[in-house]
Amino acid sequence: MLKSATRFLSCAALLCASHAYAVTPAPESAQIYLISPADGATVTSPVTVRFGLKGMGVAPAGVDQVNTGHHHLLINVGTLPPLNQPLPKDAKHRHFGGGQTETTLELPAGQHSLQLMLGDHQHIPHQPALVSEKITINVEATK
Repeated sequence: MLKSATRFLSCAALLCASHAYAVTPAPESAQIYLISPADGATVTSPVTVRFGLKGMGVAPAGVDQVNTGHHHLLINVGTLPPLNQPLPKDAKHRHFGGGQTETTLELPAGQHSLQLMLGDHQHIPHQPALVSEKITINVEATK
């Protein structure tokens, strides 16, 4: 019985790992960027972050329209997530599936990195992936 269960779990894991997601194309000229804050800025918390997008439109998650997507904000992320899978959703990978183009963050004092990625209607990066430059901000302690 244990041997059968182990074989089943191994096959299930293999199927999950090999699941291929459909690729959503992005125009080569499209760009995603952070409008504010600026790279190197010193700010206080809460921090308002504004998102920019050129050459494509913003649509909520679940809405499958050509040349659209929604923003994902990566906070203090060292390595980009896999570009062929849905983006993670946690404190470091924030989803804006409602089509939002800005947010306000509570960040502790210190240095933080911010980066944007555009995801399609299923939270999967477009091909080619739209990833902003990573910026660094310094959050001052409030008095």
